[in-house]
Amino acid sequence: MAEHPVATEEQHAHELRALELSRHATVRAAYERIRDKWLAEADPPPGDDMRGCFERAFEEVMFSAAVWGSNRDPLRPKSVCITRLGHPVQGERIPGTRWGIDNPDSVYRVIPISGAERYRITGRVPEHRLPENYFTLWDHDWNTVDVFDGSKLVLGSDRTFEIFVDSDPKGDRANHIRSNEHALEFYIRDVLQDWTVDTPNELAIERLGSAPASSALSFEEEAERVAETMRVFAENTGRYNLQAYDRPANALDYTIDRDTDGALRNQIYIMGHFDLEDDQALVIDVDLGGARYFIAPITNYWGTTNEIVDRTGSLNLSQSARNADGTLTFVVSKHDPGVPNWLDPSGMREGILTLRWAEFESGEPGESLGATSRVVPLEKLREVVPAETPVVDATARAKQQAERATSYLRRLPEGLAD
Repeated sequence: MAEHPVATEEQHAHELRALELSRHATVRAAYERIRDKWLAEADPPPGDDMRGCFERAFEEVMFSAAVWGSNRDPLRPKSVCITRLGHPVQGERIPGTRWGIDNPDSVYRVIPISGAERYRITGRVPEHRLPENYFTLWDHDWNTVDVFDGSKLVLGSDRTFEIFVDSDPKGDRANHIRSNEHALEFYIRDVLQDWTVDTPNELAIERLGSAPASSALSFEEEAERVAETMRVFAENTGRYNLQAYDRPANALDYTIDRDTDGALRNQIYIMGHFDLEDDQALVIDVDLGGARYFIAPITNYWGTTNEIVDRTGSLNLSQSARNADGTLTFVVSKHDPGVPNWLDPSGMREGILTLRWAEFESGEPGESLGATSRVVPLEKLREVVPAETPVVDATARAKQQAERATSYLRRLPEGLAD
């Protein structure tokens, strides 16, 4: 049986190493220090629901920093996946690694590089090609150095590929990404829009040339690097979330269209936060503007998604019912509103919405692209949603949730952690 493209031996070994590092005294001290500081300085102060989910979310953000921060050696690079849910490995509980307003459709992998070195990335694409796949090369500040569109990969007859990475011109090489003296790491995203069939690419990295001239970091030095990465992740999460919380609740009026500060080229984002009473619903109307990819995910104040396996905490085009005119209407509410496109906030009254559009038919977003929102009493919801919106009863909802869980776990063959 072929190795799973994400749950590889290398991935598991790295997760176990990160777990060991997370138990180091230096890292534990940083964990407590950052935890106390984040809670004390959170602005605006989190509400009860957001405070209630802090410990779980904080553990994930910090362990993501441990996984990422322990893969920063460009002389010994690995392809390591982040934003995974918690799972068991060799009898150990591996925490989740969601952070940074994660997208539940995306499998993110990071690879450290140096502009002074040469590399070869190898892999294989699945028979069912992904709707979106980008190899983004970042500098130290997460600004884009170069981007390679995976849909343009030149493949072998067996769907394998190789990409050369160096600071030279492409020349006659079929697949090439040009680095420079500022290049620090790859942030690679494989987008799974149809969870029932989409599968991540197989991926590996090889540094070319002679053996490294310097030694690898000691365990103590790795722990120091992880502790610093934890600090950066916490600070960046607070900064990202302020983009949503610095605006009125229940409005979607902040648009991001850039390839700096961690935002990804070729995507449009519209952000906002919601805050609803038990008897209210937020109705969101979306025009795709020619996008072939779209997702509406809910994240919490701490930058992680909530319950996404068997609850509809996110919905993409494959999972959403369209209106007769091709638009989409979503409903956010604590209680099941009985519509297909329920964005379930996992029982919480507030959260962040980061709508994402990508892969435009004409290469550019259409002028109609956008989202509008309005708060309505839940009892009057049927008066404002399109007339053709089906009624979803408890049986249909349970079926939707069960199918969602089965399809999600294709990417997590280890199963969920207890």
